[in-house]
Amino acid sequence: MLAARLCLIFVLSFSITHVQAQEIEARAYSNAPIGMNFVTGGIAQAKSGSYTLHTQAVSLTHVIDVAGQSGRLTLALPYGELSGTGHVGGQAINASAEGLSDPMIKASVNLYGAPALSNSQFRDYQQDLIIGASIAATIPWGEYNSNQMINVGANRSLIQPAMGLSQALGPWRLELASMATIYTSNTNYLGNNTLSQSPIYSGETHVIYYFPNTAWVSADATYFTGGQTYVNGIPVNGTQENWRFGSTLSYPIDKQNSIRLTGSKGVYSRTDTSYNAVGISWQYRWGGNH
Repeated sequence: MLAARLCLIFVLSFSITHVQAQEIEARAYSNAPIGMNFVTGGIAQAKSGSYTLHTQAVSLTHVIDVAGQSGRLTLALPYGELSGTGHVGGQAINASAEGLSDPMIKASVNLYGAPALSNSQFRDYQQDLIIGASIAATIPWGEYNSNQMINVGANRSLIQPAMGLSQALGPWRLELASMATIYTSNTNYLGNNTLSQSPIYSGETHVIYYFPNTAWVSADATYFTGGQTYVNGIPVNGTQENWRFGSTLSYPIDKQNSIRLTGSKGVYSRTDTSYNAVGISWQYRWGGNH
């Protein structure tokens, strides 16, 4: 009976970590002048069934030289507000959580096609083929209460190695990327239970068009599979298989500021873990070596 109840509760569960694992990110592998900094602040809303997650986040990215190619270091700090009502055995269960979510750190390096350039050199740079790799990880510092089924912090970490490529065709960019999301265990799930999860494997593609004023728009698609979950070693949720589609619009305000609009929709989910999301963010950039 406990295993069956935990299974139903887990199906209802919806957390920021799940959203992070299914993020669709265009232009993950692109070039920028060495020493450039980007600070981004944004708000987003994600809905899964009757659950709604509002997130406010700020991130800082610094562009570095890695063996003659450009790389990036990023720190993201999210704050979440989660609410909703689910049903277990015909009984309504209200859930709400608010607080700091798990920070994420990410390091990426372009292995080919994105040389380390100064600001002045970058003006003459023309992209052809870029191949890159990255690794990201969350730090389990988010708000977590082991006695409630839904939290804005996960009390576990995820690690995401990834590889991708970006091919320029005139004003167009075609991007492909693959990723594995590896989870550590949560040993305080609904009390003293242990929640573990198999890796999720994903692939994504983006078709991006650049306008003459450097604004760009993308059509995005991603596929996820894996992620079998266990409570105390007992399988409680089937292997995931999700398809998501979305779009991103980035518009420059001036040389240093831009606004980005994003939207994505889950179009298929084997285990009913899909969600829809919209967001808006502002980015300010400065620095760069001359």
